[in-house]
Amino acid sequence: MLKGLGGLGDMGKMMKAAKDLQEKMAQLQSDMDRIVVIGESGAGLVKARCTAKGELTGLEIDPSIFVASEKEVVEDLILAAIKDAQGKAGARSQQEMAKLTEGLGLPPGMNLPF
Repeated sequence: MLKGLGGLGDMGKMMKAAKDLQEKMAQLQSDMDRIVVIGESGAGLVKARCTAKGELTGLEIDPSIFVASEKEVVEDLILAAIKDAQGKAGARSQQEMAKLTEGLGLPPGMNLPF
């Protein structure tokens, strides 16, 4: 009668694995707030700091670029540094997620919705 249900013993293992993954994901989300990446532009004249989640946490601007006639250049450098930092944050986030999921046997490139 229970012959077709031989895999039920694995259900407990699957539930435990899911719970473990959920705990690891919560820890990873917390860690992402503490991981900092730095984006640069203008050969380091402008630096932007972001968390691995992509939240901008600071800017460092070399005072030598503050020339009134170069306002647009400064704005472009600031935006470029922020975009660089956010790009690095996204890459770091994917790297950390890959570390977490590598032992799960998921197909390569499969993105979890986190």
